[in-house]
Amino acid sequence: MYRTHTCGELRIEQINQTVTLSGWVQKARDLGGMTFVDLRDRYGITQFVFNMETNAELCDKARKLGREFVVAITGKVTERQSKNNKIPTGNIEIIADKLEILSKSAIPPFTIEDDTDGGDELRMKYRYLDLRRSCVRENLVLRHKLGIEVRNYLDQLNFIETETPVLIKSTPEGARDFIVPSRMNPGQFYALPQSPQVFKQLLMISGFDRYYQIVKCFRDEDLRADRQPEFTQIDCEMAFVEQEDILDTFEGLTRHLFQKLRNVIFDYNFPRLEYADAMELYGSDKPDIRFEMKFVDLSVVAKGNGFKVFDEAEYIGAICAEGCANYTRKQLDKLTDFVRKPQIGAKGLVYVKYNEDGSFKSSVDKFYDAAQLQKWADACNAKPGDLILVLVGDKSATLTQLGELRLEMGSQLGLRDKNVFKPLWVVNFPLLEWDEDSQRFHAMHHPFTSPKQEDFHLLETDPGAVRANAYDLVINGVEVGGGSIRIHDTNLQAEMFKHLGFTEEEAKEQFGFLMNAFQFGAPPHGGIAFGFDRLVSMFAGIDSIRDVIAFPKNNSGRDVMIDSPSTIAEEQMIELGLDYRKK
Repeated sequence: MYRTHTCGELRIEQINQTVTLSGWVQKARDLGGMTFVDLRDRYGITQFVFNMETNAELCDKARKLGREFVVAITGKVTERQSKNNKIPTGNIEIIADKLEILSKSAIPPFTIEDDTDGGDELRMKYRYLDLRRSCVRENLVLRHKLGIEVRNYLDQLNFIETETPVLIKSTPEGARDFIVPSRMNPGQFYALPQSPQVFKQLLMISGFDRYYQIVKCFRDEDLRADRQPEFTQIDCEMAFVEQEDILDTFEGLTRHLFQKLRNVIFDYNFPRLEYADAMELYGSDKPDIRFEMKFVDLSVVAKGNGFKVFDEAEYIGAICAEGCANYTRKQLDKLTDFVRKPQIGAKGLVYVKYNEDGSFKSSVDKFYDAAQLQKWADACNAKPGDLILVLVGDKSATLTQLGELRLEMGSQLGLRDKNVFKPLWVVNFPLLEWDEDSQRFHAMHHPFTSPKQEDFHLLETDPGAVRANAYDLVINGVEVGGGSIRIHDTNLQAEMFKHLGFTEEEAKEQFGFLMNAFQFGAPPHGGIAFGFDRLVSMFAGIDSIRDVIAFPKNNSGRDVMIDSPSTIAEEQMIELGLDYRKK
């Protein structure tokens, strides 16, 4: 028997019991007459004592143990003399009388402890060692519990978990597909799914009125902290529903998960915010509402004073940072450098200090006197002690830049507490967005999103003004879920394809199977998909989804542990019809 108990299980109640534990040597400490060994498994750490006086041979064997040796140790549980209140087993230790080395270990490339000395790339190369650290393991335990709670909740509401294909057809909309060549069909290719979208719609047509799947999805896109080439969604669809049915159901799921996993109870309905208002007030379709600092349009009060930058600007936007009038010139210069970063793109920053004594100090004193700056302060609801920060330029770009500045100020002022959660629904997104490069409209979500009925008449005359029955669940500035009511009418779907630039032939080639299915009775339906990895990282209080995935890719999309992607043998290339030497 390799073990009678785990390394996190024994307590003072088990004193005098003879037990066997197995695990990895966390550390061994040779104190001359005695050797102490901390043994670790996924459940915890237990201390063993080897006594030179009572068993010199065994103690000598323990002295030779290295870190991460796999051993089985038998002994008697005793009360610990010097207790360790930092671990659950800290009141006991085990006097060893038998030691078996099950497997020796090379010296690890980094310490297997929460505060490790290993960098990101090194830990990813040896991810199987990184997973031994309790802080990493706890993230995966949390991920496991989240999956259980999702299934429990949806099962009670008669949802059916249904698997959909992984090898599917490539479509031109959305992000880039990962492509898989077909050996049996030379010159033809599968794609890995970016989502199970069309299949869950087909399931609704099939009469499966409530579907869900915790499913792997794949997108060949540039990576960020919240993106991986393969990621996991909680994918859901419902038939015979309207938008409110979807929001109510999955607001309920969100409440359930927060209560079960974080003991957070939302005793209010999640607020709803129009997409247009989100952009106007926060410069983002995923606003962080843990703090205020909404945008104020100063275009009316700030123009007409001979300041060319303002007078010629399409938009002048401001935020008010409460209590920040004491910012130094160095701090303000850093904020200016921040907004000038290439990824933000502002040309500069205007500031107004509303001093405690009621006076004003600004970077535009040459053009505006105190009375005029008071109008700015009144528009921003600023009070003495506050700081007004202003950006100008093209409205769309400036709103986005101001949004980044707002988040930066929120972080500097400690207003983005990871233990505070503020969810909201962002609704009524545009149905279409114009792409300058291709000179045509693209679906903002996907081609199957239904336009709002009251906007149907605009499809022909002003398609860019049409709103969608689309919605995102946003928590703390992170889009954790999004979906829409789908088109279920063949004629409306054909018109949608037309506005997206598809010819009838192209639409039939890409989506003919779905259009054919519509002819056999498609119910009204809609759905949503949650970012499973994003939810886990939010519950864990960490920024990167990479830290909640067992074997993630790095920022270049590589798995440095198994060295993937990699080349394949010439024989495989030829067999797949990909022999580049023929060209």
